[in-house]
Amino acid sequence: MTIVRLSFTTEVPASVEDVWTWSTSIRGIKLEMWPILKITFPKGMTGIDKDTTLAKPLCRCQFLLLGLVPIDMSKLTFVEFDPGHRFVEQSPLLSMRSWRHERIVTPSEGAIAGAPGTVVTDNLEFSPRFGAPMVRFFVRKFFEHRHAVLARTFARRTLRAGRTDK
Repeated sequence: MTIVRLSFTTEVPASVEDVWTWSTSIRGIKLEMWPILKITFPKGMTGIDKDTTLAKPLCRCQFLLLGLVPIDMSKLTFVEFDPGHRFVEQSPLLSMRSWRHERIVTPSEGAIAGAPGTVVTDNLEFSPRFGAPMVRFFVRKFFEHRHAVLARTFARRTLRAGRTDK
């Protein structure tokens, strides 16, 4: 069984609170994934919060490649949740023997010095049922895309707010 471990880190010009809200909102999750994947959620669901039941599926999600082709199904399950800082999603997926996604949101050094800034780290550990090299490549590219969306989104928000913090 092949176990793949990947890690991605991006610093964004925003407060920890804003980045956490984005990271746990259905809108933020969908925007990070688009257009590579579309993820479905139950109607009316707006986010994941401190009341999320741990170690039990929150909902069933479908992944659609390019928004059209069904490629996977997940029973979205959180096993750890530290509001405002960290979550661990460990969901059963059809394509994986195991899947673990940890997102950590922390103030950056700039934030400590007074400028708003947040570091977002995604740690992944997964074991594909088949095609490990291809799946590893796809997941790596997909999370690089997600982090690029994060960086663009918060850079635009900073520009719109008229801030010049770097």
